Amino acid sequence: MKKAYRIKNGAPYVFMVLPALIIFVTFFIVPLIYTAKYSFYNWTNFSQEITFNGLENYKSIFEDDILVRSIKNTLIFAIVTVTVQSMISLPVSVFLNSKLRGRNIYRAIFFAPAVLSTLVVGYLWKYLMSSSDYGFINQILTGLGFEKVNFLGDAKIALFAIITISVWQWFGWSMVIYLGSLQSISGDLYEAASVDGANGFQKFWHITIPGLAPAIKINFVTSTISGLKIFDLILSTTNGGPAHQTETILSLMFAKFSEGNYGYAAAFGMVFLVVSMLVAAVMLGLFKKWEDRLG
Repeated sequence: MKKAYRIKNGAPYVFMVLPALIIFVTFFIVPLIYTAKYSFYNWTNFSQEITFNGLENYKSIFEDDILVRSIKNTLIFAIVTVTVQSMISLPVSVFLNSKLRGRNIYRAIFFAPAVLSTLVVGYLWKYLMSSSDYGFINQILTGLGFEKVNFLGDAKIALFAIITISVWQWFGWSMVIYLGSLQSISGDLYEAASVDGANGFQKFWHITIPGLAPAIKINFVTSTISGLKIFDLILSTTNGGPAHQTETILSLMFAKFSEGNYGYAAAFGMVFLVVSMLVAAVMLGLFKKWEDRLG
């Protein structure tokens, strides 16, 4: 009777979870299983047969210099973007958390780019950074007497130009997360620190930073994972060029899939999953140690 009672009372919760579970299994678990399966097969547009070839796709991947470059570019993009984004959004959020006149307007302005489509942002900045006569930034540079800069066509700076675009779009998102946490830190802590003679930096380091620890963790982990998944911004600005210098794992996977190398692209997908899991695990481990040190 008791067991039947538990089942009867638990049934509504099961039915509430069931739709989300079905969607998750259908659109994530099942595709993941098939991707893992076909990563071991020779499946292309150039052959009518799908044949098992073991680890050949993975061997070909790690012998591909372009893939190695794409992994390097992906990691550089994720790490640099998250670091610069936090270096900007953290002090801005502290500043906008103060009693500043018109602060809500500034918050809205800084957050606005985050609601735009990344593709739209990419095409907009491609226009602004163009090295042709209509490129707005280069018009300013030449008007000031400087040489034109080929922001998206120069292999040495193209990736960092894309990083700049991403930081511009998403630092407002990080700022909002920090603002939410800042407003939960008690003002009594700052008053007590002032009584003890603490200066502004000491308050920031010993009160604000520990109070923001959960928000910093969320920002770094989610932003890093988003950085690892960078694709649409690459597609709309450089499409992986020049000479694959801005190629990332997902942009290269998309290229292989478009070429009809489905098994090879599936192996790319599995490599991306492993890289993402390793990076996330390392970051979570580092943040756990940091939080333990904070007490």
